[in-house]
Amino acid sequence: MNHSHIVHSQVGYSPWILLTGLFLMLLIYCYAANFGGNSHKKWPKYRYVTWFLGLTCIAIALVGPIAHSSHINFVSHMYAHLLLGMLAPLFIALSFPLTLLLRTIKVQHARFISRLLKSEIVGFLSNPIIALLLNIGGLWILYTTNLYSSMHQHTLLHLFVHIHIFLAGYLFTISIIYFDPTPHRHHFPYRSICMILFLAGHDILSKYIFIHPPNFVPTEQSQVGGKVMYYGGDLVDLIIIFILCLQWYKTANQRVLLIKGQSN
Repeated sequence: MNHSHIVHSQVGYSPWILLTGLFLMLLIYCYAANFGGNSHKKWPKYRYVTWFLGLTCIAIALVGPIAHSSHINFVSHMYAHLLLGMLAPLFIALSFPLTLLLRTIKVQHARFISRLLKSEIVGFLSNPIIALLLNIGGLWILYTTNLYSSMHQHTLLHLFVHIHIFLAGYLFTISIIYFDPTPHRHHFPYRSICMILFLAGHDILSKYIFIHPPNFVPTEQSQVGGKVMYYGGDLVDLIIIFILCLQWYKTANQRVLLIKGQSN
């Protein structure tokens, strides 16, 4: 295995297409929040902020200096990975996009989406253990096979990998912490165990990368990139754990108050 040089990227796509798409998503979100649900209460301001931050993380990961450098520098790639696969999904989840969609569209369309959310396939994919395997399993395949070097040679493969990183990260995030309507809910202990397994898999992979660089990645870059993945990933995971514990506490507190109210 040769680690003496980095694969030179041959991928190419217009950054303006991505930026235009993200800007349109920002405008659509703001319009829907302000004018799409007149019969509902005012949309909280912090959700605008988290939506903007989520789109910004995606933009930084795919367009600009970090994105350009990530094609030839593994450390930059790892920063982009954290932005696209961990921070962006968390911010997007905190912006309640599905809740906004359901309150904006017509009733018949909202009912269709509700039926879709209750389907078996959505229940299967939203199971934390399945979301865990799609997320961390994809990362293990990316960094322990030839996929990492191949993605920098083919535009479609490059786009597919990045789309998967975001979607898998988002799916795992919303399978652990619930904000939007979630018909297939799982108990807190089960989600906590899956979160611990993810932490273990993510940290072990970062240590593996530290010792075993992906193909054509210099050892010094893989070591720094492994540290970025380890410490940066843990920081985002701590936020998710805090939210999970907070939701758990609030749910338990509500049950206690309900029991006390029934006893009185």
